[in-house]
Amino acid sequence: MTVAQWEVSVPIAPSATLRGSLAVPDAATGTVLFAHGSGSSRHSPRNRYVADVLQRAGLATLLVDLLTPAEEDAERYTRHLRFDIELLAGRLVGVTRWLLRGSATRHLRIGYFGASTGAAAALVAAARMADRIFAVVSRGGRPDLAGDALPEVRAATLLIVGGADTQVLELNREAFEQLETEKKLEIVPDATHLFEEPGALERVAELATEWFVQHLVAGEHPWTGESGRP
Repeated sequence: MTVAQWEVSVPIAPSATLRGSLAVPDAATGTVLFAHGSGSSRHSPRNRYVADVLQRAGLATLLVDLLTPAEEDAERYTRHLRFDIELLAGRLVGVTRWLLRGSATRHLRIGYFGASTGAAAALVAAARMADRIFAVVSRGGRPDLAGDALPEVRAATLLIVGGADTQVLELNREAFEQLETEKKLEIVPDATHLFEEPGALERVAELATEWFVQHLVAGEHPWTGESGRP
């Protein structure tokens, strides 16, 4: 399988331009847009590992920095944006619209993979673009920060949490109860927040791949009934 890869610049209104890494396999069957967590970037080795696994399954991936370089520089000192879910979700919606216009991706169904605070942004964006987003996967995420958007999510949603990440696990259980779409909570035994234990990240990638293939490639949108095939 050949995978075409580009470093891309994504213009977001009114004046922001975001940096991303886009990979599109031959005969791609869907696109997964990554929303990284607080203090991370598109270069996150954990997200890049998951993206590689998804690409081998025939899915295109876009890892994108939701902050501009200037915002990232300021964030190192102020940390004022990493929990600004409204801002991050708005950026994610803008990137999604860019994918829907791109010649290599506009024919593909879209899912979100969110980590930490990026998971909350992914869920808020999925609620706003309910007819366009087929699946969401959260890895060690903070879906609770999506707040009132949780019952509005229509995409099939998988929450993956480490069994040893007890506080985040409880927050995920609470958020899970508020979701009213097709949903699943998967606990990776003995894994901590970053899934650094042997085999833990591999399990995350396996679960995410199964979920995205099921809902982007062959499944139907859980609310609209629209087929996942182009």
